[in-house]
Amino acid sequence: MGGGNSKPATPPPVRVPPSPTLKEPWRKIAWGHKAGDLQYVKDYEPDHEDIKQIRILLYGPVGAGKSSFINSVSSVVRGRMTTPALASATTSDKSFTKKYVTHKIKKGRGQSKTYYPYVFNDVMGLEKGDGVRAEDIKLALRGHVKEGYKFNPASALSEGDPGYNPCPSPEDKVHVLVCVLSANAAEFTDSVLQKMADIRELASDMGIPQMAIGTNIDLACPETEKDLKNVYKSKHIKKKVNDFSAAVGIPVNCIFPVKNYSDEIDMNDDVDSLILSALRKMIDFGDDFIDK
Repeated sequence: MGGGNSKPATPPPVRVPPSPTLKEPWRKIAWGHKAGDLQYVKDYEPDHEDIKQIRILLYGPVGAGKSSFINSVSSVVRGRMTTPALASATTSDKSFTKKYVTHKIKKGRGQSKTYYPYVFNDVMGLEKGDGVRAEDIKLALRGHVKEGYKFNPASALSEGDPGYNPCPSPEDKVHVLVCVLSANAAEFTDSVLQKMADIRELASDMGIPQMAIGTNIDLACPETEKDLKNVYKSKHIKKKVNDFSAAVGIPVNCIFPVKNYSDEIDMNDDVDSLILSALRKMIDFGDDFIDK
């Protein structure tokens, strides 16, 4: 009658949490072989009589990293840390960029100094109920915003204003429109999404190619923070890209996750590879557009 033959209770099965990464990356990138992409962006020259430089306009919510992306591109192309665009070191809810400025990337030094044939403009952030007005970005797309124009959230630029360019050249106009979003940001407000939709609709009517970059991928995902090469294996980043696509209407294959240079003092090949992947697509899109 003793309990000597009773079997011990079977412990409950241990539940293994699902892996935060995919077995195979959902997009291929040649890690450790950035030389080809770097040479491509260095050698590019527009084959157009009236357009000698591609103009890339960055827009997006405040704090998304527009100016930091320009600095990162310049650093990658020049092979050292550079800061052509002043950027805020804080995550303020107010835009740091106030003026419409063209950022060029230097090629060479001293008297032989020239510039690469692609330039960047970033604009005041799309803040809720404030920030840059969609009307000003629309004017920038057409080349009507003069260099140095100071954005006024209270009223849009209009014909006859000192900052209005009445006769834009083909080079004044925007050739690629890039939406910059932070992968570490919360959901976007309806007012910001509406501004994005208005801007995208006009760009589509004008035939301007559009793409997006998702910044702060290291802050958004522990696996990517641990190893940047996990970016296209990360389930979280993949979901973010899909969410971006659904929110702003840009196809997944035109959205590029990147990490901007921020606290680093030396260059990093993995950071460079992601930046170059996005930059090469911007150049290709812009070249196709001016070729039309």
